[in-house]
Amino acid sequence: MTTWTDQNADRPLSLTAPSGIDRAAHHRLDEAWLAAAWSHPTTRCFVVSGGQVLIDETPDGRTELVMTPSFEAPLTEAHRYFLGIDEDGVSYFALQKDALPGRIDQSARPAGLREAGLLLSPRDIGLMVHAVGLENWQRTHRFCSRCGERTVIAAAGHIRRCPACGAEHYPRTDPAVIMAVTDEDDRILLGRQVHWPEGRFSTLAGFVEPGESIEHAVRREVAEEVGVTVGPVEYIASQPWPFPSSLMLGFMARATTTDIDVDGDEIHEARWFSRDELGAAFDSGEVLPPYGISIAARLIELWYGKPLPTRSFV
Repeated sequence: MTTWTDQNADRPLSLTAPSGIDRAAHHRLDEAWLAAAWSHPTTRCFVVSGGQVLIDETPDGRTELVMTPSFEAPLTEAHRYFLGIDEDGVSYFALQKDALPGRIDQSARPAGLREAGLLLSPRDIGLMVHAVGLENWQRTHRFCSRCGERTVIAAAGHIRRCPACGAEHYPRTDPAVIMAVTDEDDRILLGRQVHWPEGRFSTLAGFVEPGESIEHAVRREVAEEVGVTVGPVEYIASQPWPFPSSLMLGFMARATTTDIDVDGDEIHEARWFSRDELGAAFDSGEVLPPYGISIAARLIELWYGKPLPTRSFV
């Protein structure tokens, strides 16, 4: 029986390191407290737009989320989201806008999570993930699913209420399984989705269906996508993935069959790789590794035994 040991345990999984931010959910319905927090001189805020924020390099070579005091922030009332408080008592807010603000010094640049997740501190990436998840949900859930009336924002961005029927709607998170499947010869199974460019391979993944356990979802998705039967399933780690609203649940899974029959709808190609074969494919450019920010990369590394080659976020 294989015991999975993370060879890179000192390198935290992107988007999951402790941020040091207390989300302080008990303050979200306290309008007086929120108003006082927003007016406090230590409060910091940043703009999120289309899943992007502004980041900037510091003189000592670090990359930071561009934040300003609240009194310097762009005007917005409805789309101001309270994200939490740090250990020094500083409150943080995100402002949802149609566009990112310009920067006079021109040194800051817009970035999405795939880039920023590899550069920002745990505090900053934790704030960004929270804000991006709220922004996406807010933009796509403006109307009541019960009666169709336009909803209004409440709880500092964490609830939408329907003024017509009284329904409350909460940010959605869709559970999805992602699995590194290996066989009795310790090869790994990687697939290429139909819309991916030539050479991009990664672990298989799919959404958990209603009334389904996550272990069954692993077995079902692998069988549906590539025709391989899976036996033992071991949970490894989870990762928030707001592209747009998923929580990725990572597994190692052992195949009991090896014949591949791709579905052609989601997966265009799937292959078994030994470590030597995958390393040679990386070296030649035949196979592109997953983005370093993704849990897929860490699952493959867990089997591979060392970090994967770095891949650009573009």
